[in-house]
Amino acid sequence: MSSIARTLETLSITLPPAPKPVAAYIPAVRTGNLIFVSGQLPFSSGQLLATGPVPSKTSLEAAQAAARQCILNALSILADQLGGDLDRVERIVRLGVFVCSDAGFTEQPKVANGASELLQQIFGEKGRHARAAVGSIALPLGASVEVEMIAEVR
Repeated sequence: MSSIARTLETLSITLPPAPKPVAAYIPAVRTGNLIFVSGQLPFSSGQLLATGPVPSKTSLEAAQAAARQCILNALSILADQLGGDLDRVERIVRLGVFVCSDAGFTEQPKVANGASELLQQIFGEKGRHARAAVGSIALPLGASVEVEMIAEVR
């Protein structure tokens, strides 16, 4: 069993099947040693975990959980790109986290921490990354959170 597979097992995490695109794009693109994972919504078992703006329709805590689910979906896509071997990840380079936000809401970084902290739990120092956390008036399909990721791989 690989190191990352053991870590996922220790954290009681099972990666979901890689989600299919919901529009005209592909799930990931590799160029050189970088893999760009398209923006992922918080789908679990075919349903969005959180919809609507934060905090009026989705609580901060629910949005953090949604960001975590986005990362699990992104990791499933990354694993597919790497033949199932997440030990080939050299570093998570960057996250872009988009939060459907009510006017005046300024805690997008706290929402993004749901994704960032999970990556650090899974990958350790290799999971520390640059990040943007941005508020938006709407996201695809009414989702509360969307996360894109860039990973360096070997």
